[in-house]
Amino acid sequence: MPSPQQARAQASAITSGRTAPEAEGSPTSRLRELFDRPQLSPGQRRIAQYLIEHITEAAFLSITDLAERVGVSQPSVTRFAGAVGFSGYPALREKLQAIALGALAGGPATDEVNRSNELQSAVDAEIENLENLRRDFADPDRVIDVGRSLSGSTPLTVLGLRISASLAEYFAYAARRIHPDVRVVTRGGSVAYDALLQSREAGGTWVLAFSMPRHAQETLTAVRVARSAGLKVALVTDLTLGQLADEADVTFATGTGSRLVFDSYAAPGVMSAALLQAMTDAGPERTQARLEEYEQIAEQHHFFLRD
Repeated sequence: MPSPQQARAQASAITSGRTAPEAEGSPTSRLRELFDRPQLSPGQRRIAQYLIEHITEAAFLSITDLAERVGVSQPSVTRFAGAVGFSGYPALREKLQAIALGALAGGPATDEVNRSNELQSAVDAEIENLENLRRDFADPDRVIDVGRSLSGSTPLTVLGLRISASLAEYFAYAARRIHPDVRVVTRGGSVAYDALLQSREAGGTWVLAFSMPRHAQETLTAVRVARSAGLKVALVTDLTLGQLADEADVTFATGTGSRLVFDSYAAPGVMSAALLQAMTDAGPERTQARLEEYEQIAEQHHFFLRD
């Protein structure tokens, strides 16, 4: 089931500016509602996407034919049916056939009009995530306090494993401009444990961890290692409840875009930038000195193209 944050983020899509709005209860919108589950794996989302795009044909395929069309195994189709709330593929196909017959009754142009908004729908969902984040920022005290704590942790460790590695790399890249010792951990297992323990031994007090769907078991283990070593953990995730949130000292829950095969991270990206801003504000003199030094080095070595 979606977390409260996800449920709020996905409750409605902002439709302003659409060139071809969907009709209420259209086959595509009904399928999106049926398949809009953040916990679906990329393979399962491929199945969902195929069904959305080919509903009038796919609803009448056998499990063998559907698996072959999508390029997955038959057990994958069975697991997909269970993941979206059905007892098995026959029960799912019965539901799909009812939707498909409705699409056929609506005429050949109906599906084409609905499909034209697939990417726009993904953008709409991200706009909603950002609107939710904006409401959360109405009280910025928690962001300011955590930014101050991260700024004061030397070294500062940034953790992001598997799909979350890109967010950790972004944050660490920017944080190095304003912080003297930032260490990024993007490999799990004993490598992560060594890095966390060494950070604590070197005087670090905080870890900033990113965990996006699908949430890795090794992230939970690494967070527990950090806590046991005496490090405090700030977590950026889409979860408000659960094991990861329970282990963190402070959690920033932001919605992720789950409309496409792979998630998008507009809100977590803005959350990262907000924490970076809070870090710069926590030590303005150090920030100014480090940025000026970096600009001199960048100019000297021609890091960037001239505009």
